Amino acid sequence: MQHDQNRAAPAADPSARLSFREKAGYGLGDFGFNLYWANVSAFLLIFYTDVMGLGAAAIGTMMLVTRLVDAVTDPLMGAVADRTRTRWGRFRPYMLWGALPLAASGVLVWSVPGLDGDGRLVWAYATFTLMMLAYTVMAMPYSALSGVMTSDSQQRTTLISFRFIAAFAGTTAVNALTLDLVRWLGRGDEQLGWQLTMALYGLVAVACFATVFASTRERIQPPPQQRSAVRQDVVDLLHNRPWLVLFVLALVIMITIVMRTGSLVYYLKYHVERPELTGLFLGAYSIALAVGAAATPLMTRFLDKRTLLMLLMGGVGVLSCAMYFVPPQQVWVMLGLNTLVGLMLGPKSPLAFSMYADCADYTEWKTGRRATAMTFAAAAFSQKMGGAMASAGIAWTLAALGYVANEAQSDASRLGIVLLLTVIPGVVALLAAWLMRFYPLDAAALERIQGELEARREAQA
Repeated sequence: MQHDQNRAAPAADPSARLSFREKAGYGLGDFGFNLYWANVSAFLLIFYTDVMGLGAAAIGTMMLVTRLVDAVTDPLMGAVADRTRTRWGRFRPYMLWGALPLAASGVLVWSVPGLDGDGRLVWAYATFTLMMLAYTVMAMPYSALSGVMTSDSQQRTTLISFRFIAAFAGTTAVNALTLDLVRWLGRGDEQLGWQLTMALYGLVAVACFATVFASTRERIQPPPQQRSAVRQDVVDLLHNRPWLVLFVLALVIMITIVMRTGSLVYYLKYHVERPELTGLFLGAYSIALAVGAAATPLMTRFLDKRTLLMLLMGGVGVLSCAMYFVPPQQVWVMLGLNTLVGLMLGPKSPLAFSMYADCADYTEWKTGRRATAMTFAAAAFSQKMGGAMASAGIAWTLAALGYVANEAQSDASRLGIVLLLTVIPGVVALLAAWLMRFYPLDAAALERIQGELEARREAQA
C-alpha cells in the first residue's frame, strides 16, 4: 500500500478550540472499541472456560503468548501510521479501512468450532490473535489522532475525557446487556447467542468508527524537515523519561483494572453465589467510571495530572484492600466499595492518554522530531501486556487452586478468587501511586514546552 502518494491537507491552527461536535465525534470511537475490549476484560476468560470448555491454565498461557505478537505489531503499526500520507490525514483513514475486519474477527473469537479440545485451543489462539491484530490496526491511529487535533493541554484533557466517557458508556452497555443479549438472541443456544451478540456489536462499532472519520480534523503535522527512521523513533522514546514512566505505569494500572474486572464475574458466581448480580455490579462500576472520566477536566483545574493520578491510585489501592474484609452476605457494602473504586479509576484513562500526547510534544521539543502514533502505540502495548498479565494471572491462579468450571469451589479456590478481586489489585494500585512520583512533566514544565513549540511552529510557517 502506498502511503506517500497523496499530500496531506494543510495544517489548521494547532491551538484552535475544539467544537463539541468534534470532541463528541472523536469520543464515540472508543464506544466502538469498548464493545470489544470490555467483552475481553469481563467475559472472554469465562467464555473460554465455561462455554468453550478449555482449561484455565491453557487459556492463561494463551492470553500471555498472544501478546507477544503485540510486541511487534503495536510499534510497527505506530510507525506505519506516522508515515501514512493521504488527503484525509495520517490517522483518520484507518477508521474506515479497519472497521469491517475488526467486526468479522470479533464474531470468530466468540464462536465455538466443532473441534476437539486441542483443536478448540488452536482456534482460540488463531482467532484471538487475528482480532487483536485488527484491533491494533485501528486503535493505534485512533489514539494518535487525539495528539494531533489540538496542541492545548487542557483541550486535550477535555477531548480525552469525551473519549473515555464514551468508552465507559460502551463498557456499561457491554456489562449490562451482554449476558441478556446472549440469552435473547441465542434462544437457549448459548454458543449462537454469543455469535449474534458480537455481530450486533460489530455493526454498532462500524457506525462509530465512520463517525470518527467524518467529524474530526488533524491540525498538527511533524516538522517539515523531519526524515527519521523507525529506529530513530524508538531511540527517541527510550530517551523520553516522561514516556518511560508512563509505559511502566500503564502496565501496572491495567493489571489492576483487568484483574478486578475479570475476577468479579467469578467472585459473584462462586464466592457470593449470586451470579444474577453481575449486571448490577458491572453496570454500576461502568457508570462510576464514566462519571470519573467526565469530572477529569474539572479536577485538572485544581491539581496537575501527576498529583491527581497519584491520589486516585492510592485511593483505589485502599478501597480494593478493604473489600477483602466484606463478608459475602454484605452485598450492598461490596457494591458500594466496588463503585467507589470505579469512580476513582475513571479519571485514569483521560489523564494517561492526555499525558501520552504531552510526551509526543516533549520528544518534538527535545529532538525536533515528532512520532505521535509511535508514542501511543508503544504505550498501548504496555497496556495490552498489563491486561494479558492480569488475565493470565487470574487463569493460572484458578488452575493452581483447583478451579472446576460450573461446580462448587474448594475453600482454596474461593480464597484465590477473593484475593484476585481485592488485595492483589489493591497492592498493585498502591505501587502505581508510588511510581507516579517519578513523572517529571508538571504544569509549569508543560507550559514552557508548549510555548517554545508554538514559537518554533510560527517561525517555520
